Amino acid sequence: MLQSRALVIALILLLSTTLPEVQSKSLFDRDRRDLLAIPEAIVSYIQEAVNKVYPKISQFYLDTVQSPTVIAARQRLAKEATKVSIMFEQMIEKIKSVWYTRILGY
Repeated sequence: MLQSRALVIALILLLSTTLPEVQSKSLFDRDRRDLLAIPEAIVSYIQEAVNKVYPKISQFYLDTVQSPTVIAARQRLAKEATKVSIMFEQMIEKIKSVWYTRILGY
C-alpha cells in the first residue's frame, strides 16, 4: 500500500512539472536536437521525482545510469536515433518537394 502511494505521488510530481511546459510545435519546425532531447528530459523528470520521494533509490539509479554498460547502450541509441532523425528529415523534404511540385504546381 505504501509503495503504491509513493508511486502515485511520484507520478503526480512528474506530471505537475511536465504538463505546464508542453508546447505544441509542428514536426516541420522541430530541430533534430529537439527530438533527441525528449528522452533525456523524460529521464531527468523521473529522476527528480524519485529523488524527492526516495533519495536512496535515486542515488542507486544514478549509479546504475553511470555504469559503463548503460553508457555504451545510451551512446548506441543516440547514434541510431541520429540516423533515424536524418532519414526522417530527408523524407519530410521529399514530401514537401512532392507537395509543392505535384499538388500545388510550383
